[in-house]
Amino acid sequence: MLAVFEKAIGNPPEELRLPSVGLDSDGKKTREEILQTFRLLWPESTFYHLSNGNFMTLSHGAQGPLHPRSMVVMDDIFCIFIGTLVNISELRRHYGLSRQATEAMLVVDAYKVFRDRAPYPPDQVIKDLEGKFAFILFDAKSSTLFVARDREGSIQLKWGMAGDGSLVLSDDPNTIEKACGKSSASFPPGCIFMNGNGLVSIDHPVHKVKAIARQDDDGKICGAMFQVDLFTRLQSIPRNGSAANWADTAIVEGD
Repeated sequence: MLAVFEKAIGNPPEELRLPSVGLDSDGKKTREEILQTFRLLWPESTFYHLSNGNFMTLSHGAQGPLHPRSMVVMDDIFCIFIGTLVNISELRRHYGLSRQATEAMLVVDAYKVFRDRAPYPPDQVIKDLEGKFAFILFDAKSSTLFVARDREGSIQLKWGMAGDGSLVLSDDPNTIEKACGKSSASFPPGCIFMNGNGLVSIDHPVHKVKAIARQDDDGKICGAMFQVDLFTRLQSIPRNGSAANWADTAIVEGD
């Protein structure tokens, strides 16, 4: 699975650009080069070409039986889903969907709920998803990008910044490395990303998720990791409950 969006849409966090990399491309590729490379590696893939050279693509090659991949296009909304939801039957009834509705179709309907009921917070919808999953959703009409990963980080999901500043997302670490070089990281478990709102923790939505440099044994910067700063609150919809009462810092580091 691979999705690439120009900087104006993807708006990748600048923290993905390592301080040691600076302005050097460091072997990173453009969207066109990434697409060509992926076509060679996975020629049987299904490609969805979006506006301005953005694209999403899905391959079933090397797919594990426990983590199936699926994609759906509904009402100009594109969604790639990896994994399974253990409570999908309950969610189908909740959203009034048929028994044939897939996880990807359900995510699209869940997205429509908070999109059409603004300012309904998206984390409230994602909290209802139980299982091992990661998904990438793009609403072509509004140019909204929506990405999420389950709390345990059960499904591999990486993101990075390409040579032209585009956001790259994939479940294949090799693809991310070839596309982004060192300007990449694991997408943090238990988080959602929207290009208009940035990175948000599902369980701590009122607190800032920040990136910090990760160092190897020699003290050299080798990547980035993300953590929830429970001392820094975001300006958002007023909330009640325990989410406002935490006073520590929670790490949501990926693989």
